Amino acid sequence: MKNFPMFLRMDGRRVVICGSGEEAARKARLILKTEAEIVVVGRDLDPELAGLVASGRARGVDEAEAATFDGAALCFIATGDAAEDARLRGMARAAGAVVNVVDRPELCDAFTPSIVDRDPVVVAIGTEGAAPVLGRAIKTEIETMLAPRLGSFVALAGRLRGAVAEAIAPRARRAFWDRAFNGDPFRAHLAGRERAAAEMLKEAIAGGAAPEATGHIALVGAGPGARDLLTLRAVRRLQEADVIFYDRLVDHEVLELARRDADRVYVGKEVGAHAWPQDRIDRLIVAEAAQGRRVVRLKSGDPSVFGRATEELEAARAAGIEVEIVPGITAASAAAAAIGRPLTERGETDTFVISTGMCKPGDASPDRQLMARPGTSMAFYMAVEKAAELQADLLSAGAPAECPVEIVASAETARQRHASATLATMAECIEREGLASPAILFVRYPKSMAAARATRAA
Repeated sequence: MKNFPMFLRMDGRRVVICGSGEEAARKARLILKTEAEIVVVGRDLDPELAGLVASGRARGVDEAEAATFDGAALCFIATGDAAEDARLRGMARAAGAVVNVVDRPELCDAFTPSIVDRDPVVVAIGTEGAAPVLGRAIKTEIETMLAPRLGSFVALAGRLRGAVAEAIAPRARRAFWDRAFNGDPFRAHLAGRERAAAEMLKEAIAGGAAPEATGHIALVGAGPGARDLLTLRAVRRLQEADVIFYDRLVDHEVLELARRDADRVYVGKEVGAHAWPQDRIDRLIVAEAAQGRRVVRLKSGDPSVFGRATEELEAARAAGIEVEIVPGITAASAAAAAIGRPLTERGETDTFVISTGMCKPGDASPDRQLMARPGTSMAFYMAVEKAAELQADLLSAGAPAECPVEIVASAETARQRHASATLATMAECIEREGLASPAILFVRYPKSMAAARATRAA
């Protein structure tokens, strides 16, 4: 490690920014987050810099002199002129300032990190000037991990530290803060209930103990498989979870986002072989939450789309357990995106229908007579094994044999496969190509096809 990372106090200190263009303005934006005095050196300032000087937030100087750098803690140099950069660097260093010369790492005493700002929580990422683009990419990853409201909760905790020190015994303080940041107060704050979060903490302080743990169940959509298609909220729930119940279609890379010490319980279901009956899953997730644990029921796609969310919601509510749904990208959206096709098309398909090929045992198949209408785009889940029946139903309902069909198996995974057919050849194509579940069958009945059919009939 050539550079030592450190956070400097900036209140009451001076920062000199040499340059009048966009690069200098970028540095000014960073320093504006601090309480430092700002001096901008340059003529014909960028409008942003000129505005800072006009507002009084920064002091403007046309040309730098040795005295300009007196007492400066930091100096950023971004004139764009190599000789001028070197001259200003010499003056700044002679005055004892730490210098950063934009795009000249060999002249830098320090490098500007990529910053994730959740004041008072600040994360700085540095690459010693070797790969600033990589630093920004890492920043983006961390931005997704840290909730936007994190900083204000930390600030609240800071204001309460004195009260905690007075009311909570030293041996119990760690448990208090662990419960505060990993339990109901933090969840309430992230959900926008700042007052409720503060009241929970204050009540716990008044009682001289850590906030009481209450269970919570999150039905989380894991999306189609690719880890980077999870929502930010889904990632946060995984990182908060004490125990995760997951299905067979959930990619193990998704599970890697969870805490290392979280319990992982596989409750996968195979079509026609339900080793884990639904009522058993319901009982288990409720039992875990009843012990004060944070439970994630992780489902592929979106929990609300053929995900049996109703049963689990009812079980949680009957037990008085707080429960939420965290939506995910459903398989139809992912499969259509994977093959570069929209789900609807202006002027051709203005109705989008999601249906299933696999119903509850004993139930009749969906009424496909209602779906086979001009202008309709249809997505069928769990329908590969029922492709022949589906094909026959749609044809008998009046859908043209030439309706275009796309079959996408294992969308957005390394196993993804795609085949095109028509309604007349769909079942044959699936068998010939050896396509298997999980798969989405797209059937389109464009308006233009219906119009052409009517013209031919006339």
